[in-house]
Amino acid sequence: MGYIENLEKLNSEMIEELANSVRINSAMSDAVRTPNGEVYPFGKGVQDALVHFLELGKRMGFEVHNYDNYAGEIVFPGDPGDETFGIIGHLDVVPAADDWMYGPFNPVIEDGYMYGRGTSDDKGPVMAGLFAIKAIRDAGITPKKNIKIIVGLDEEHGTESVEHYRDVASLPDFGITPDANFPVINGEKGILSFDIAQKLKKHTPKEGLVISKLQGGLAANAVPAQARAVLASEDRTKYDEISERVKRYAEESGYDISAKKTGTSLAVEAHGLAAHGSIPEKGLNAVSILMEFLGKLKFAGDDVTEFIDFYNDHIGFDLNGERLGCKLEDDKSGKLIVNVGTMEINDEVATMEINIRIPVTFDSTEVYAGIESVLGANQGIVKVMDEKSIYIDPEDDFVKTLMAAYKEYSGDKDSEPIVIGGGTYAKHFNRVLAFGALFPWEEDRMHMTDERISLDSYSRMANIFAATVYNLCCR
Repeated sequence: MGYIENLEKLNSEMIEELANSVRINSAMSDAVRTPNGEVYPFGKGVQDALVHFLELGKRMGFEVHNYDNYAGEIVFPGDPGDETFGIIGHLDVVPAADDWMYGPFNPVIEDGYMYGRGTSDDKGPVMAGLFAIKAIRDAGITPKKNIKIIVGLDEEHGTESVEHYRDVASLPDFGITPDANFPVINGEKGILSFDIAQKLKKHTPKEGLVISKLQGGLAANAVPAQARAVLASEDRTKYDEISERVKRYAEESGYDISAKKTGTSLAVEAHGLAAHGSIPEKGLNAVSILMEFLGKLKFAGDDVTEFIDFYNDHIGFDLNGERLGCKLEDDKSGKLIVNVGTMEINDEVATMEINIRIPVTFDSTEVYAGIESVLGANQGIVKVMDEKSIYIDPEDDFVKTLMAAYKEYSGDKDSEPIVIGGGTYAKHFNRVLAFGALFPWEEDRMHMTDERISLDSYSRMANIFAATVYNLCCR
């Protein structure tokens, strides 16, 4: 019996084991030390998910390894000394609120979908990969290359898990990470995060209008949906004038911005639309709305005005670095992308956190050089993160093999490899590409309430992964 036929026989078990995994609340929590001294670095729920997955692999007859409770792997050995192919995913999930139809950790199947946190990100795709290699082994096929299913445990919050794995384990020579979209993602833009900061002199309301506090956004890689500035002046009659100007600005621009007296201050609040920092065009930056309005006011401190003017002159609503000195573009991956994710102003410092997606033929040195050319004398850059881009030519045999398996079992004959602005585990390994597992026609509910996976898609992705493994490792 062939491996695809085996997957059909294994389908019920594959669904059951995914449900068992989803029942485990593996949102990261504080580290736990057991009475015998063992440490669960990402909390007990994540540890339980790792134990379940490795025990399942062991019951299937594979080798399993637990790397200090930071990461795990299931191994299907091939010829000694040959290359190793990896399927790399993660078992941790984002936290879930209590507004689900059935509960985030109570997997329910309805209308052809399994609902539950982690079904699509990333427990379902990882489980499909595991059953794909089981189907190949049950068909009596011995691979010519070694095969590993590698699971990280803190992907939703950081890279500590995969960095530990890189330090202590033998890395795959090539592979896939089913933690994004189909078809093949043959490139990921570089990701750069940094702060632009400016020290401020302390000014009091006696000197005129001041910003006592400004805060907007939650993270560098997210478009801020809210931004709020608290203004103060000894002359309270200014508040009515500013409130009227806010109202006129809202009417003229169509933006959601309002003003409200609060104690001895005036709060101005802007609302935008949240989106991922890699696709800011799908959102509306509330910080940009607020800063554009504040640029119309006169403040007591020239330094605050300088910072606001810098923002409006060099960033504003631009998304591609046009005025920030870093307008870069290439044919392989398109335009550079800029997102201002957070902003904070107090009486000591003004700071904005910027997240940039760099086209694959450029690097951070060119970005920084451009930005430094437009910085004011009192502004500086504080570097935070610099992830290099990855890119494999669509004509590479590796990419072609992945695309062939996708087209055969998805029924989609038209899609082509794509380059994204987001980042996956692919950036932490050599010659690894994101491959699946959300199909182009599906609604993306990852990280959302009522996350789900289509059981038909679950079966299709297992077929695609099995065909990929067979074509790359068993022929």
